[in-house]
Amino acid sequence: MTATPSVERSGTTVSDSDPFLVVEDLSVEFPTPDGPVRAVNGVSYTLELGKTLGIVGESGSGKSVSSMAVLGLHDPKRSTVAGSIRVGGQEIVGMAEPGMRKLRGNQVAMIFQDALAALHPFYRVGAQLAEAYLVHHPKASKRDARRRAIEMLDRVGIPQPDGRVDDFPHQFSGGMRQRAMIAMGLINDPSLLIADEPTTALDVTVQAQILDLLQDLQREFNSAVVIITHDLGVIAEMADDVLVMYAGRAVEYGATKQMLTRPAMPYTWGLLSSVPDVQADTDARLIPIPGNPPSLLDPPPGCSFNPRCAHRDKVPGDLCRTTLPELLPLAAGSKHLKRCHLADPEAVYQSEVLPEIAPDLVEEA
Repeated sequence: MTATPSVERSGTTVSDSDPFLVVEDLSVEFPTPDGPVRAVNGVSYTLELGKTLGIVGESGSGKSVSSMAVLGLHDPKRSTVAGSIRVGGQEIVGMAEPGMRKLRGNQVAMIFQDALAALHPFYRVGAQLAEAYLVHHPKASKRDARRRAIEMLDRVGIPQPDGRVDDFPHQFSGGMRQRAMIAMGLINDPSLLIADEPTTALDVTVQAQILDLLQDLQREFNSAVVIITHDLGVIAEMADDVLVMYAGRAVEYGATKQMLTRPAMPYTWGLLSSVPDVQADTDARLIPIPGNPPSLLDPPPGCSFNPRCAHRDKVPGDLCRTTLPELLPLAAGSKHLKRCHLADPEAVYQSEVLPEIAPDLVEEA
């Protein structure tokens, strides 16, 4: 029998046929004087090397909180993390801090959305990159670490990296700081890269450059990438699979193409209808999702989205207001999952939603 091929990186051996990241029933809760806030509630997903998962949702939906749990960034004295997170076969939940420090930045790295806040203002950019390298390569010399920092700055497109390596973060433009953050994340060749809103506050030209850079580096390093964003355009360009989160729960999960062309959850319909169409009539208006996300201190009964959902009355028995729907396959054997009581969401989408948000597609059909 032929042996299953495997990939060994950063001290971890993972079979090509196995996901590198496995999250099962993850919950993150924060105690407050007013009661516990369950920011993440029963989220599960997997991710293989070389693949990209997009996590999308409004602010406060649990996107960043769930991903920070993968790096063990929640203070155990101020939070409770339950469920299972396996990175390269290692269980992260409950791992002691020395083990997490060894893993963090080496096998798993994160690109934070505010590069200026993430980079220390008192230290030169090159020194911060070199420190990240030396932490996981204690036998390397400072000269080796500096050389590696210059190499990575050059790799992410920083002009004249041998000179800019001694600049402070405030001397870099916004796009260059984001590139420096990517260089820091990749300096130890991690197997998993989490990019939290990597194009926030950047102009569209720089956004496109950053996304192209991430894709090029992913192909080079064969990393698994989790990209957290509000921008469905970014999801369409980069992600293989999409996880839609709302009020701390996964409400839809599946392949990107199917999720964007045949979405099955009214919340996803709302996200799509809120995206401006650059080819549309200039008088066309966006269709926002009415209302606000619920308080996680006191979430509504039933489906968390029901107070804002225009289709709840299509479900008999008032189920949307009383019973939380399970995350189930759209059809038997389907990998497209949705958390909704609608019996035939595709019919509702095709007949009511699509004509409103993309009338040109309906006319062509």
